[in-house]
Amino acid sequence: MKQYASLVIILSLAVLSCVQRQSHDMVYIKGGTFTMGSLGAEAGRDFDESLHQATVSSFYLGKYEVTQEQYQEIMKENPGNFKGKELPVESVSWFNAIIFCNKLSQKHGLTKAYVLEEKSVMWDKNADGYRLPTEAEWEYACRAGTSTPFNTGNNITTEQANYDGNYPYDNNAQGVFLEKTAPVGSYPPNEWGLYDMHGNVFEWCWDWHTYYSLDNQTDPTGPPSGSLHVIRGGSWVNDGKALRSASRGVYIPGDGNERIGFRLARNAR
Repeated sequence: MKQYASLVIILSLAVLSCVQRQSHDMVYIKGGTFTMGSLGAEAGRDFDESLHQATVSSFYLGKYEVTQEQYQEIMKENPGNFKGKELPVESVSWFNAIIFCNKLSQKHGLTKAYVLEEKSVMWDKNADGYRLPTEAEWEYACRAGTSTPFNTGNNITTEQANYDGNYPYDNNAQGVFLEKTAPVGSYPPNEWGLYDMHGNVFEWCWDWHTYYSLDNQTDPTGPPSGSLHVIRGGSWVNDGKALRSASRGVYIPGDGNERIGFRLARNAR
């Protein structure tokens, strides 16, 4: 009888561990001030990466990109082009990522971060529910205290991230090209315990795209409106320079493709 009870406990712990993984592991990111953007001498630098100081408050960020299994559980559909439970969900529009955040918040008894009115989205910044990271939060977390092009240093290899190794960064050695996404967490995390901040899939951010203000910024959230939302991190099909911590991509909020996924954020205040 005692052995049977022990077996039940072990199985219960295994189930609990699985549930915890499905509950979207979050990493506490202590706020701070950092230099956002890139130096003029950084290879591959784009014109919209002007250096400026940004301060972000403490927040939580998903340890992993949202998986297809997690998305399917909440949204009852899987738009992913590459099918697999532990693969990052992709082909998700910005609007559907917003809806996912609200539905997950509701499931967990949290205050929804977003108010949706037709194609208009308002962010309740005091809500404790799930949301998309701001662009400043994303870069701060990606860098994890570094100021180099990548959180891995001055270069990144295909042993460190999933991208098209035929086109490495700054004439470095070529690597492999998987031609698809990889399961989340397949590559080493950065110093703050976040996986796949470089490569695998681009990640939606809250912000509309615009040129940076050169003034010091505190918890910037981007302009109030625009036509394209920011995506960050590069993807499985991009070259090395698109994976840089400062690199900024953009995409139409009502659409998605096999390069774009997202990860979750939450307020810590």
